Amino acid sequence: MKSIYYDRFGTAADVLTTDTFDTPPPAAGEVTVRLAFSGVNPSDIKSRAGAPGIAKPAFTRVIPHSDGSGLIEAVGKGVDPARIGTRVWIWNGQWQRAFGTASTHITLPSEQAVLLPDTVNLETGAILGIPGLTAAEAVFGAGDVQGKTLLVSGGGGTVGYLAVQLAVWGGAHVIATSSPRDMDRVRAAGAHHVLDYRSKTLASDIISANNGAMVDRILEVEFGANVTMNAEVIGVNGTIAAYGSQIEMTPTLPFRPLLFKAVTIDVILIYLLPLAARRERIERLNAALQEGALSCPVAKVFALNDCASAHEAVLAGGRAGAVLIDCS
Repeated sequence: MKSIYYDRFGTAADVLTTDTFDTPPPAAGEVTVRLAFSGVNPSDIKSRAGAPGIAKPAFTRVIPHSDGSGLIEAVGKGVDPARIGTRVWIWNGQWQRAFGTASTHITLPSEQAVLLPDTVNLETGAILGIPGLTAAEAVFGAGDVQGKTLLVSGGGGTVGYLAVQLAVWGGAHVIATSSPRDMDRVRAAGAHHVLDYRSKTLASDIISANNGAMVDRILEVEFGANVTMNAEVIGVNGTIAAYGSQIEMTPTLPFRPLLFKAVTIDVILIYLLPLAARRERIERLNAALQEGALSCPVAKVFALNDCASAHEAVLAGGRAGAVLIDCS
């Protein structure tokens, strides 16, 4: 198999290398997928760049990326041979494993290769593992949202954009924040109100958009930067579902207002979602896709050999959609 790998931390241009590996044969309970696309996520960039206090990668050679899509090419013992030739999407492809999806092939547990509905293209499939499941967990982590008001922070980002659509599909009243550049796009995704996240009166803007009431659930991409505002607008027994905090990784919590609303802070790391909950979120994603309620935009597709440029595009930010690698 032709793959991109790194054996040390550093910038994409410095450490990402192309090489050929033997395709691992599927063991019992595993499948081998011939990949069509690999999804590039911010977590992939951080893993490749390294973190303070960590001197080297966990494996001798790492093929990056956890998301992808393709066709099952072989199955191991105990896996139905009828799976061969089926279209699938991948979750946790490189989580605690050396070989991810920046490759022509990946071999992994059968459970992690999810049947992709016939009506859904392979490009979309490569977006579902991290952005799609994070959005589904953020929206539906406490169950149905019919009749509830959800605030989606960062509705122009990939996760936020998918979350807006899923929340609307689920019957929620959706208020989203975004930059002015993304407002029209977020409205087109179905948000009932779209507010400028930089507004100096954002808390009152949100409450006004909800007819003077607090919101039931907040989907938060910048928890540390926004938790004080969140505490102002969340309702009693509400939930802040936080999946990011890049600006402020050591937030100070306004405990008293959170306490006297009995707010639940639900920190989401989709890699660790229990299997039963993951299966339920997968069912929701597939149902929304089959009903045509979920659109997954792609900003740009790069060739496998140009993986470094894909990493740089994700690092630069400011994109309106996902970044993919063409693995063919």
